[in-house]
Amino acid sequence: MPSVKDDKLLIGLKEDAAVYQINPSLAIVQTVDFITPVLNDPYAFGAVAAANAIGDIYAMGAKPAYALNIVEFPVKSLPLSILQEILKGGTDKALEAGVTIAGGHSVEDNAPKYGMAVTGFVNPAQMVRKSGSQKGDALFLTKPLGIGILTTAIDRGLTGSETEQEIYNIMAHLNKGASEAMIEVGVHACTDITGFGLLGHLREMMNGSNTSAQVFLNKIPLIEGAKELAKAGAIPAGTHNNYRYIRNNVKWERHSSKEEEMLLCDAQTAGGLLIAVSQEKAEQLKTALMKAGCLVTAEIGRVIEKSERVIEVF
Repeated sequence: MPSVKDDKLLIGLKEDAAVYQINPSLAIVQTVDFITPVLNDPYAFGAVAAANAIGDIYAMGAKPAYALNIVEFPVKSLPLSILQEILKGGTDKALEAGVTIAGGHSVEDNAPKYGMAVTGFVNPAQMVRKSGSQKGDALFLTKPLGIGILTTAIDRGLTGSETEQEIYNIMAHLNKGASEAMIEVGVHACTDITGFGLLGHLREMMNGSNTSAQVFLNKIPLIEGAKELAKAGAIPAGTHNNYRYIRNNVKWERHSSKEEEMLLCDAQTAGGLLIAVSQEKAEQLKTALMKAGCLVTAEIGRVIEKSERVIEVF
């Protein structure tokens, strides 16, 4: 994309959302995301797509306010009742987040796609950037890994309805509480874990901060059954792509299985927040995340000085 010059554009391409300053104490935060179906149930798909789209606003420490729907749907081959359920799922999840859906746009396509353009607000002084981690910071993760592998297993018929409900509960869980907790405590950096997987998004965070990271494999939370399903071959193409892209930036300090490496690269939909916080505030953040009802409050690693490899896995 060509570069643009606007003094009011505080953040553009290199963060999770764009931030445009209105005055010294107020900025608009905007993001857009839409996805193909990751679950069989249309309502559940709509809710997850909404949670996924809103997630970037939370990662910036901002409060989402309103959204516009983005819909692509095969009106000639699928009944409109399916679209109605998708939109209902998205609307209900938006209401849970306190987000008003103000309109949108639809296009006829050969496969369903749904998401949102979301607008929020933040005080620029309280904004949390992806590029802000410091040497000695503790790294926290607020959702378990394995979403891409589980949804692939569902698509291939390798799991039952109970697994689909479990993975829905994880993806549809809003990062609202985690975002509010990190603002309350005061942290150095944050990003949400989505399509590039844990290691891909961690790499972005470290490169933007001119730091490196150490990750401890035995401290990373996984969805139950994810490792076994990965071993059975339920690994999405995006996860393989992530692994190929990131492998030269990672130093594996201990023996790890291919399944474990894939899980750290697994492409997530509506994953958790990855937060860098000073060691002095680590316990305070963990307590705040627990109080906020986060699915996990795992301290998975630490930030170190910039080294040859961006990430070391122990």
